[in-house]
Amino acid sequence: MAYRTFDNPEFSRRSLFRGGGYVAAGAALSTLPFGRSAFAHDVSQSWPTVAALADKYVSERKVANLFLTFGWGQEDHAHTVGGGTLSLGGSTVVDENSLYRIYSMTKPITGMAIMMLIEDGLLSMDQPLHDVMPAFKDMRVLVDREGALDDTVPVKTPITMRHLLTHTAGLGYLITSKGPLLDAYRENGLVGGRVSRIPIPGIPVVEPAPNLEVWADRLATLPLEFQPATKWSYSCSIDLLGRVIEVASGKDFETFLKERIFEPCGMDSTWMTVPKSEISRMTDNYGILGSMPLPIDPAVATIYTDAPKVPSGGGGLVSSPKDYDRFLRMLLGYGMLGNERVMAEETVRVGVSNLIPETVDLTGSWMVGQGHGAGGRSINGTFGWGGAAGTIAAVDYKLGLRSALWTQYMPTEAFPIRDEFLAALEVDLTAMRADKAA
Repeated sequence: MAYRTFDNPEFSRRSLFRGGGYVAAGAALSTLPFGRSAFAHDVSQSWPTVAALADKYVSERKVANLFLTFGWGQEDHAHTVGGGTLSLGGSTVVDENSLYRIYSMTKPITGMAIMMLIEDGLLSMDQPLHDVMPAFKDMRVLVDREGALDDTVPVKTPITMRHLLTHTAGLGYLITSKGPLLDAYRENGLVGGRVSRIPIPGIPVVEPAPNLEVWADRLATLPLEFQPATKWSYSCSIDLLGRVIEVASGKDFETFLKERIFEPCGMDSTWMTVPKSEISRMTDNYGILGSMPLPIDPAVATIYTDAPKVPSGGGGLVSSPKDYDRFLRMLLGYGMLGNERVMAEETVRVGVSNLIPETVDLTGSWMVGQGHGAGGRSINGTFGWGGAAGTIAAVDYKLGLRSALWTQYMPTEAFPIRDEFLAALEVDLTAMRADKAA
């Protein structure tokens, strides 16, 4: 089956947690009642502006749901704000067990899987990719990123694991490449995440490569857009890391994720392929035409019940707020989840730090003044990333807070939900600080 593929990097233009006021609120936040509760519950009264934002979008039927989670330290459950239903016009209310297409929120999971292999001694951060996959040894680089594919020069620096983790390998992407290289990506089936079985205007149909191994082999035959370690460019590098994981571990990508991350973290609702028995809790995904939401992947006919030919480490997972919160909780615990150690502390500390090589020019990129770790943004003590259907999640080490926003619509820039969320968050935090000072 051909994929109607889509991913939108708009979320990367903004940080989830930005501004000194948010960080400065830590002392006030730590005294709030919901920070001490052992069980998940709605905390809209503590976040009235955030709650009003969620209610506004849902009541005006711009989105079917807008659901937020906030969790502190190693408490068992995140607490919730907002809500809605699985579908517009539906009656089933979303909760922490609802299923969402997380798209590029898959990237930090894949990044941490690579960090585990580094911890195991099977890879190293600055190891050349061609040590693991020889086909990438003699790469060529386009003279003009929009020019002819045969107008190239030799690679000056080999691609490394660090480059792949941080989008500095010089690789292209279906959503960022242009000209002949974009055509070649489509012709070779170098897909990322899936969208729908339904024909969608403006989204080309791409026949995917038959499997991840062939996907990687075909990628190795195409030139790079940039010399490695020179530019930050959002790319398919995290998808390629899925194949690196297979070669280095000797296990298929999905099995590795299940055994090393999902099972140890108690993430029992995170899949590349959603079991048909679980569709009753899956959200519908909507495309926004003008300001009108139109279903592009209804749960009853979702493409995610089909096993992907190419499991996407950059955008292939479906997960639940509860599951992803457990992943965030593990990161916030520097590898500990409750009493279980999933990753070594130093492995997490390195993975959430800024790993961008010093030689990289960030001018004109989304990373100006910021950093990038193992598959996610690293800035001011926070680490996280977002997805093409509106989701976003991060951990804040200064506050000891894990947080996520859940909704399902595309493209993300159709509504300014993320900017409005940040503004609403600051209003509520200012009020909390004022209450504490009174």
